[in-house]
Amino acid sequence: MGEFTIQISNDLVNQLVDDGLPKKKTRKSRRKVARDTEKSQSNETRKPESAVIPGWPVQPPLHLPGTFPAQPPKSELESIQCILQESEKVLERLQKQEETMLQEVTQKAKDLHDKEYKIPNPKPEPCTAERFATLSCYKEHIKDPLKCATLVTSFADCLRRFGRLGDK
Repeated sequence: MGEFTIQISNDLVNQLVDDGLPKKKTRKSRRKVARDTEKSQSNETRKPESAVIPGWPVQPPLHLPGTFPAQPPKSELESIQCILQESEKVLERLQKQEETMLQEVTQKAKDLHDKEYKIPNPKPEPCTAERFATLSCYKEHIKDPLKCATLVTSFADCLRRFGRLGDK
């Protein structure tokens, strides 16, 4: 068959690309002389868009440069740093206080534990000396126990003083 040549103008490409986007109405001042010069300048400045396929919109770049937050003034940074330092000092002081309280509580718990499980010292029985003297006297004088009468009375008096006579 015959050969056909198709010429795609920049205006056609722009029209096809702009079909998917809503058109914004802009007001232009109407100057006849300026329009003629604009058309001649626009044709010269536009690049040929040979990479664009007709019917497909131009894709925006995938990664747009992010907007970084504006840097706060130095006075704000200094006040924040001051507050941060004060907070760190308070934290250190509280940690030291916690350590001392922990040591105190540990020591008190140890003391209570020692007191709870400590074997109490037995109280010496009253009148033990008189008792041993009376017993040794009885062992020496088995046949004549009346010789130990003075020791027995002193032992009995001692027990009355401590209120232990009724126990025996």
